[in-house]
Formats: sequence, C-alpha cells, structure tokens
Amino acid sequence: MKPFKIIIVFTLFILSCDKNNAPITSDSDPLITGTSSFVFDSYLPLADKPMNVFYHVPENINTQTPILFVLHGSGRNAAQYRDAFVTKSEQLGFIVVVPEFNDIDFPGGDAYNLANIFDDGDNPSESTLNEESDWTISVLDPIFDYVRDLTDNETSRYDLFGHSAGSQVAHRFILFKPTNKTNKVILSAAGWYTVPNISIDFPYGLNKGPFIYSNNILEEFFFKNIYVIVGTEDNDPNAPSLRHTDEAELQGAHRLARAEHFFNESQNIASEINSPFNWQFQTVPNVGHQYSIMAGVACELLYN
Repeated sequence: MKPFKIIIVFTLFILSCDKNNAPITSDSDPLITGTSSFVFDSYLPLADKPMNVFYHVPENINTQTPILFVLHGSGRNAAQYRDAFVTKSEQLGFIVVVPEFNDIDFPGGDAYNLANIFDDGDNPSESTLNEESDWTISVLDPIFDYVRDLTDNETSRYDLFGHSAGSQVAHRFILFKPTNKTNKVILSAAGWYTVPNISIDFPYGLNKGPFIYSNNILEEFFFKNIYVIVGTEDNDPNAPSLRHTDEAELQGAHRLARAEHFFNESQNIASEINSPFNWQFQTVPNVGHQYSIMAGVACELLYN
C-alpha cells in the first residue's frame, strides 16, 4: 500500500474510534454515559469561551428520558452541583446537565447573574446593550441540542433548576429568552429578582430592559410551569453575597421574603393582564441556603 493510502486509512481508523466524531443516528448508542464532563465550544458566538459541562446519565435511559439542566451558584462549583443530583437521577430516571460558567470567561454578576445582557447591568443603556447572541443565557438551548445528540434523546424540551445565583440566571433566561426550550423550571432561593413590572427599571424590573414587553410576552412567562422554592430558614438579612441596594431591599430583607415578593408580585401582574398563572410557591421547612437539600426537593417536584 502506498504511503499516502496508509495515512488515510489510519486517519479514518482514529476518527472511527473517537466518540466525539461518531455519527449520530436514531438507533445509535448514547455517546456519553455515567458521570463525567465534556467541553462545549460549538456555539459560535461564545466559541472563544469553551465551557466544561458536567453530567450524569443514569444507567437505564431511552429516547424520551427527561433532561434536567442545573445552574450553579456564585461558587461556580458545577461538579458539586452535578454530584448533588446523581442519586436522584438514578432513582427517578433523568439526565443531569450542569454547564460551568467559570469566573474567568463569565466574571462577576454582570456576566453571570445578569446574563451579559448589558455591559453594566446595573446601569443599562441602549449603547451598552449587547447582541442577544452574546448573552450568557443564549448558550443554554444549544447545549441542550448537543446533549440530545450525545444521548440519542428525542425530547423537545428540558427542565431547569437554578439555585441562588443560578436561580437569578434561570428566571432571567425564561423572561428575556421567551422562545427558550424549557419545560418545567424551578427557581430556588435567588438573592433578588427581576420582577416582571414594566414600571421598575432593569435589572429590578423591565423598564430600560433589552426590549419592550408586551402582554403576550408576559403571558408566556406566566404560563410557564414554574416553581419558586425557598427554605424557611433562608431568612438571614446579613447572609454573605446578599445584595443590599435600595431596590433590592424593597423586595424584602432576605431571600425568603424576596422569593415571596417575587411570586406575589408576578401573580398580581398576571391577574392585572388577565393572564393564566401556572406557578407554584413552596417553602421547605427547617432548611437554609443549602443547594444539596434543595436539589432533592426539586427532583421530587419534577419527577415523582
């Protein structure tokens, strides 16, 4: 065999052994299994910020196995969040996906909590509004599509859980990306919220936000299956990293009060515009700001 033919054959052999390059077909085996991570850089606008994505795929899956995305808190500890769901994933039968938004590529609250919608989220302006494709939250649906391929999954939507800073990201995602592919969403113990009120300035409300909010957009937000959950002991007004601006304090003194405020205000606004309201509010007795416990609560709400 001529040398160049040998090189071609060897290259094809290597590619055939690389799972990341294996063709995806409807009857293919899942390309990821067990507990591990992969690097995602296939979303072109953020391709220069390759992301570690931690996952757990339970032993018994099929093409309709639910997929749960989890958004970590400000500790950026995606692997630990993934681990908090492994046991329930096996028991209840769902795939866990935890993208890591590291503090180098997604620094501070502007790039993570406030989703890089504006250069400075606390001082929004038309000139500092970023392209929607560059918003941090714009990467979530593409990761979902990628995971579907890697697991031979045919579901069209995914569930979403966010805790603390991740809860901030989660509710802004479904509010500012109304065509998102989420199904059920659990917002756990955010430090503060963007209330869907058009008379309050962004980031605490919708005025001066990235677009004009019609009743139709708000109705989509309220029609979502959303659970707002918080521990009854998550009531420390001096908790670390809790925001204490005047606007945040109007939402309440601590995470418990702010969660109640967000739910109640949203329900009132839905009533004012005659919108269906498919949300639920739940407190978790004797629990503080503990993502590992809230993870178990979320799993029971979603899959039991």
